[in-house]
Amino acid sequence: MSEAIEIRNFSKRYGEVQAVENLSLEVAYGELFGLIGPDGAGKTTTMRTVCTLLRCEQGEIRVDGRDVRTEVGYIRSILGYMPQRFSLYPDLSVEQNLDFFAELFGVPEAEKKERLERLYAFSKLEPFKGRLAGALSGGMKQKLALSCTLIHTPRILVLDEPTTGVDPVSRQEFWSILKTLQAEGVTIFVSTPYMDETLLCDRVAFMYKGRVLAVDRPDRLAELFPGAVYEAAGPEPRKLLAYFAARNEVRSVQLFGDRLHVYLDRPLSAAEADALQARAPAAVEWLQPIRPGVEDVFLHLMKTSEKAES
Repeated sequence: MSEAIEIRNFSKRYGEVQAVENLSLEVAYGELFGLIGPDGAGKTTTMRTVCTLLRCEQGEIRVDGRDVRTEVGYIRSILGYMPQRFSLYPDLSVEQNLDFFAELFGVPEAEKKERLERLYAFSKLEPFKGRLAGALSGGMKQKLALSCTLIHTPRILVLDEPTTGVDPVSRQEFWSILKTLQAEGVTIFVSTPYMDETLLCDRVAFMYKGRVLAVDRPDRLAELFPGAVYEAAGPEPRKLLAYFAARNEVRSVQLFGDRLHVYLDRPLSAAEADALQARAPAAVEWLQPIRPGVEDVFLHLMKTSEKAES
C-alpha cells in the first residue's frame, strides 16, 4: 500500500442500518479526490473513519501507510479534518479563533505569525480579523474554518461537504483555495452533494446507499452512460415530461429546471426526432442530442443499482 489514503473492503453498520458496504478506493498523494453522493450515501461515515473519529471495525483503512486502528496519533498529526459543521467559536473574533486552534494543535510560537500571515493571504480574511466569527457570512465562516484546519499545516485534508449552503461566489473562491493548496502538494479528499463540483476534482467516486457505484476522472464519466441523451424545452415542461415519459422509445425522462433530459437506448434519426416533436401535446422549442452530464450519469448509476437490488 503506497497511496495517501487506502480503503479496502470497509463496511460500517449502525444497528440495522448499513451505512457503508464493502467500500474500496484509493486517494493518491497530491490528488484532489471527490466523494459524490446524496445525503445518507455514507460519505460522512467514511470520512470520519479515515480521520480516526469512528472505529474501523470491518475492512482496512490506511492513511500515509498507517493503520487507522493503531496509528491514531500519527494520522491526526498529518491530517486536517473539516466536518460539515465546523465548531468555530462565535463569540471569538477571526484572529482569536485562529489563535485558539494554533494553541490546540501546538503550533510553535515562532512559526505562528508566519502561518497566520499566509492563511490571511489566501483566505482574504485579514480585513475582518477583528470581527466575531458569529457575525461572518456563510462563505467567510467556511474560509475561517478551513484556515483553522490548516493552522498546523496538514499534508492531507479531509473536507466533508465544505461548501454546502454557501453562495455560488464563495463556493468558487473556496475551490480556488483548494486548488492552490493542491498545487503546493496537499492531498485533498472532499465530499460534496453538488454535481458541478465533480468537474473540479482529479477523480471522483459516486456513492449511493453506502456503496461506490463508479470511480473515474470527470472527463470520462460520460462513457459510463449507455444510449443517448436529448435535451428538450418548451413553455409547458410539465406536459412534455408526462408526454416523453409515456413514449415507448423513451427509457426515462428527468426535469432540470425548465429543461428536460430525455434518455433513449439509441440516437434518433432526423425523421424520428421530427415525429416525436410533432406528436407532443405542447410546443417543443427544441429537441437535440447532448453529451451526458454528471447528473445524467449519476441518475443512471442510481437506477441501475436500485434495479439490481429489487
